[in-house]
Amino acid sequence: MAKRYDGAYFERWYRDPRYTVVHRGVVQRRVRLAVAAAEYLLERKIRTVLDVGCGEAQWRGLLRRLRPGVRYVGVDSSEYAVRRYGRRRDIRGGSLGELGRLGLQGPFDLIVCSDVLHYLPTPEVRRGLAAIARLLGGLAFLEVFAAEDETEGDQEAFRRRSAAAYRRLFREAGLVPLGLHCYVGPGLSEVLTAFERGR
Repeated sequence: MAKRYDGAYFERWYRDPRYTVVHRGVVQRRVRLAVAAAEYLLERKIRTVLDVGCGEAQWRGLLRRLRPGVRYVGVDSSEYAVRRYGRRRDIRGGSLGELGRLGLQGPFDLIVCSDVLHYLPTPEVRRGLAAIARLLGGLAFLEVFAAEDETEGDQEAFRRRSAAAYRRLFREAGLVPLGLHCYVGPGLSEVLTAFERGR
């Protein structure tokens, strides 16, 4: 049976204190890190954000507080999230693997895909990363947990890929790692110093 991202799922993992692992303060720090890193590279304030696997769009309000004029586009496969919050929170239906077929107007200054990749099959991850690289005009924050990591929270359908396997997938897509889940694509990789490339 396919995993369901319905109202009960979000209630349990995002609001029930017995299960919630990522609290609001953690998300705020991630948002600030991603925005600061993107703006450091772009040498200006971010204007556009794509949030892939956004769920109920937790990042949206936090981004808008930091950058009130930012254009936010959320993409999620949850029919519940799209139906309940789609119009109000700029969420459209779609999955990571469908990203290249959604007609998104890039490039995006910041692309977020947080806590998503490790739940998806490898062919979908490969297609999604390739689409992210094409849509990326700044920085991608791609938070992923590998087989070597100890994880808490939702373990259903968790894919235990090695860190080496993820590095290969990112490299295939042309994404250059900067550390702390931050990546740049082909468009900005030329402006990095040798040391920033982290190799």
